[in-house]
Amino acid sequence: MLMKATARGPEVKTGGITLHNLQKRYGSAVAVDEVSLSVSPGEFVSLLGPSGSGKTTTLMMIAGFEMPDSGKVLLDDLDITRLPPHRRELGVIFQNYALFPHMTVAENVAYPLQMRRVAKAEVEARVSRALDQVDLGTLASRRPHQMSGGQQQRVAIARALVFDPPVLLLDEPLGALDKKLREHLRNEIKTLRKTVGKTMIYVTHDQDEALAMSDRVAVMHQGRIRQVSAPRDLYRRPADLFVAGFVGEVNLIPVKLKSGIAYGPAGERLAAGPWTEADTDATLCVRPEHLHLDRGAAGSSAGLQGRITGMTFVGDATIFEFRSESGLQLTSKVLNVSGQAMPDVGDLCAGSWGANDATILAK
Repeated sequence: MLMKATARGPEVKTGGITLHNLQKRYGSAVAVDEVSLSVSPGEFVSLLGPSGSGKTTTLMMIAGFEMPDSGKVLLDDLDITRLPPHRRELGVIFQNYALFPHMTVAENVAYPLQMRRVAKAEVEARVSRALDQVDLGTLASRRPHQMSGGQQQRVAIARALVFDPPVLLLDEPLGALDKKLREHLRNEIKTLRKTVGKTMIYVTHDQDEALAMSDRVAVMHQGRIRQVSAPRDLYRRPADLFVAGFVGEVNLIPVKLKSGIAYGPAGERLAAGPWTEADTDATLCVRPEHLHLDRGAAGSSAGLQGRITGMTFVGDATIFEFRSESGLQLTSKVLNVSGQAMPDVGDLCAGSWGANDATILAK
């Protein structure tokens, strides 16, 4: 367990972050392009995107390690855009943790307080409380090289918490850990957030982390925010084709919209909606777990007709490759349930989905 309740209880101090039209250039390259975002006090927001999308540069501008070419960063109502990092009083946790190898755990955690000239007795009390919060109170005398990657991450968290910042900024803090430890520690960070009540802005390229941990996720691409939504809305209702393809697996089916009907490549009627345009090209997005393959409907007029061309067992589910008569290559994911009859490679099937399980994105 990452957080422990102390006798006093956690000291809660939160702050909102607002970004107004932030822009950052490196020569002729635009790294961050007119980014605006509001993060409420106590909210956990992830900046999610591929390498080079601008997410880390955005975080570094919030922290003060990069200066924007234009735009503003507000902490609550205070403009901190031009303040140096040490005057922003924000907690920053880096991917490599940035621990001092020659210092003990306690000395590493005490460092921010010593730089603020906090009295020795108070330093000792705060360090002890912070280490207890991250369950490292018995390891205060160790040095970083004597600790596991997960323990080092906890030291970095304690150091960021010890001076009670209103906001924690986390730059891919789990990126250097193995998959099992990442999953364990992401749950502990969720517990941390609930316990201390801090505003958290978290940078990651791992969609599972972002969806599992966040109140909202801001998907970035080419220096811009493409969508900001709660994880469930982001996954089920992507705003554009980039978001649909980047967040989770998705089947993309080209359709034509005619008088409220979406027709597939072979003229199949695939969805109904409020569209009034005539002959408008669009894309229907359906997740693999929502694509149902029905052998009983093969040859009927329902859904996409086709054949199963491959299947892969992945433990809790089976992944089916499905090729429609019009040549579409689609994927269906079916949970493995004891006694459930499954189709097989070569079977003719009809592919369908629920009315609320697909999204239409116009070009």
